[in-house]
Amino acid sequence: MDRLETRELDYFVAVAEELHFGKAAERLGMAQPPLSRAISRLERRMGVLLLERSSRRVALTDAGAVFLDECRRLLDSLDAAVRRAQRVRQPGRLVMAVRPGTASGLIADLLRASEVGGHDVLFTHDRPAALRDGRADIALLCVGTDDLTGLRTADLTEEAPFALVPRGHPLARRTAVTVAELGQDANFAPECPPVGLDEIVDRVVLGRLVTVVGTGAAERISSEVAAVPVSDLPPTRLALAWPEGASRPAVTAFVRSARTAEARRVLDAKDLDAKDRDAAGA
Repeated sequence: MDRLETRELDYFVAVAEELHFGKAAERLGMAQPPLSRAISRLERRMGVLLLERSSRRVALTDAGAVFLDECRRLLDSLDAAVRRAQRVRQPGRLVMAVRPGTASGLIADLLRASEVGGHDVLFTHDRPAALRDGRADIALLCVGTDDLTGLRTADLTEEAPFALVPRGHPLARRTAVTVAELGQDANFAPECPPVGLDEIVDRVVLGRLVTVVGTGAAERISSEVAAVPVSDLPPTRLALAWPEGASRPAVTAFVRSARTAEARRVLDAKDLDAKDRDAAGA
């Protein structure tokens, strides 16, 4: 069988998603008869029935459902390849995917320290998807939480967990809390909602949310919110991630400079702590 064309995949996906030849033809901007002929020709070439047709309905066969998933994946991969190839025209520029409202201080430090000539920041809650579909070259991800399938990673830093509670909350003046104690609050959400930090803070202030965030977010809260360390949660490991097999020299340079900058920041923090201890003991 000759290799299928992307046009045929587009045709099939439209019909499989609409389950109506007329609606699929309208979506594709073509007439219905040639679309029907194209799908029939595709099935003959493959030797597989993809759609069950009757005068009342169109339905996917089991083979058609499998082929639909594969077509979507192939078309997405093709779109991602085009986006990455287009950005090669700007070899010294990277697009970095980050979650809105979190670790912004760290991200600003990374961008300032980078050896790469220019950066664009893509704010998105699904950073792994942005890497896979070619919208971003590199992303700041949480190891153990985000889906790292098909991605290469370089550990960068850790963030301690902090509970966000209203300033007047019974736990607000504690030096540390446990997850069990937080769970006694009806508004406790173990997983931070997928919204921006401003909205999270607003919900906490209004008494509608208690949740856990990392150091980067805890440092940006308002005076109406208390950030209390959570003693029985491990730190969140943050890593830089990029697609396997799609690395560019600019990505390698960014990772190298970012890890150097973070190591320097850790050493500076340790030196500052040592000076504070010496001053306190003087």
